[in-house]
Amino acid sequence: MIVDTDPKSMASRLRSRLAANGMEITHSQALELVAAQLGYRDWNTCAAAARSAPDPVTVPILRTFPGEEAWRFYVSFLGFTVDWEHRFGEGMPLYQQVSRGSCVLHLSEHHGDATPGSAVRIEIPDVRRLQRELVESTVYPLRIGLDSAPWGDDLAVPDPFGNRIIFHTARTTTAADTQQV
Repeated sequence: MIVDTDPKSMASRLRSRLAANGMEITHSQALELVAAQLGYRDWNTCAAAARSAPDPVTVPILRTFPGEEAWRFYVSFLGFTVDWEHRFGEGMPLYQQVSRGSCVLHLSEHHGDATPGSAVRIEIPDVRRLQRELVESTVYPLRIGLDSAPWGDDLAVPDPFGNRIIFHTARTTTAADTQQV
């Protein structure tokens, strides 16, 4: 069963259920009761918290293989930071989270978590600067060119496991650009 946890919907269901049992309350009273049940001081505080809630975060999982190559590629070459890592036991596959800025990836050595050959597209502010950094890196001898399109620039970087990390910077459009379409 899917349950709607929106506070306004909860208040409406509460009011209906109470009315079915012979207890009438106002909509405002129902809102205040739901806010209190959710741990807020009052309805206004609850509504403000709902408006400021962060959007859900999507975290792609990429398949990697055992050994140090994932660390070398994602940390030394691409500049990600290892946030945490987990193994169920000694010699077991590694599952880890890496991040660079606001981008978060999960890297898994577990068979079945993901398929080698996946692609991930990551929005960044300046893909041209990243391209220069990667060209100057001595970690991997990759000399990757930019793919430019009217909507932005892409830098597709293949990892050692067959995945593609596509860094993208959108091109800002003007009114003149949109009239040409």
